[in-house]
Amino acid sequence: MEAENRPLRADARRNRDRLLEVARQAFATEGLSVSLDEIARRAGVGPGTLYRHFPTKEALFEAVVHERLRHLVDEARALSRADDPGAALFTILDRVVADAAEKADLIEALAGAGVEVRTTVSATAADLRREIGHILARAQDDGTVRADIGTADLMAVLGGVLLALRHPANKAADPRRSLAIVLDGLRAAPGPKAS
Repeated sequence: MEAENRPLRADARRNRDRLLEVARQAFATEGLSVSLDEIARRAGVGPGTLYRHFPTKEALFEAVVHERLRHLVDEARALSRADDPGAALFTILDRVVADAAEKADLIEALAGAGVEVRTTVSATAADLRREIGHILARAQDDGTVRADIGTADLMAVLGGVLLALRHPANKAADPRRSLAIVLDGLRAAPGPKAS
């Protein structure tokens, strides 16, 4: 157990990061059909190195999904300190939508493999939701975003857009245009002009 808590050596960290990047690309284009040995080969490491970090394909899939969520959380945290909270909110929502198509494929593939992703990444997803909530509150305090929407409302609307975009009948829909419609609905109504 103690070894699991120690930080990775620099070369082990590089190998792990390379494996995650190669796996992300492979899973996005080939789904679960790509073998772990092939991922190791593409990453330029031996199979033993891959299996030390990720004992199963499902563990590697989970790590890829978790890593992508972690990046979104880090980006949201950085944006939560932005001078323009409205622009920060719209930026993180755009990033979530841009990232969602590929991540949805990974989550669906994991679910098909019998892996419960929501349990594995639920804490990180909760962190993302919390950070988006902080940015939303700042944008509301700033007067950029309407005050009558809460984090749960925003996430429900965002989730609805993402779910609709994943439906095969909506393949031709432009995710950014769909998000722009949502963002227009979030903007605070302009106040009366001073005379």
